[in-house]
Amino acid sequence: GVPAARGRARGDQVCRAAAPAPPMRIGHGFDLHRLEPGHKLIIGGIDVPHERGCVAHSDGDVLLHCVVDAILGALSLDDIGQIFPDNDPKWKGCPSDVFVKEALRLCGEKGYSLSNLDATIIAQRPKLSPHKEKIRENVSKLLHVDSSLVNIKAKTHEGVDSLGENRSIACHSVVLLTRD
Repeated sequence: GVPAARGRARGDQVCRAAAPAPPMRIGHGFDLHRLEPGHKLIIGGIDVPHERGCVAHSDGDVLLHCVVDAILGALSLDDIGQIFPDNDPKWKGCPSDVFVKEALRLCGEKGYSLSNLDATIIAQRPKLSPHKEKIRENVSKLLHVDSSLVNIKAKTHEGVDSLGENRSIACHSVVLLTRD
């Protein structure tokens, strides 16, 4: 790999080379939320009918949180919890599209654009296949990319652990960013 910074001592200062700007950057995101009655289940900005929803400080959108972390990771920035801490009251109940907008702003500031997204949502229930296309369309709109560049998959957890027992929901995502 390329070192983050090369330096040579000059007095008490270290001269550092400019950070590398590769033509492509890949980021991986992961998120998981508890599911409990009395909360909404929002996935990709879409309200998905279910008897349980995400327990979270913001709206608990597992997919958008995951995508934001993937973008931030690709840029080697802090994670979503550091940029939008859950102990800050201004993020209480906040819609996750706010986090997406900020991640995209930071992406543009660093000279990159999102090329594509591949995400896998893990939930025993509800069945997400009837909602996948609407979720994909909304996520592509939020990311300002054609829907052909956004892939949303849904998997169960085969009855195993909290995911398989409908007590939680999780998501993995990978993004590819390209230099503008």
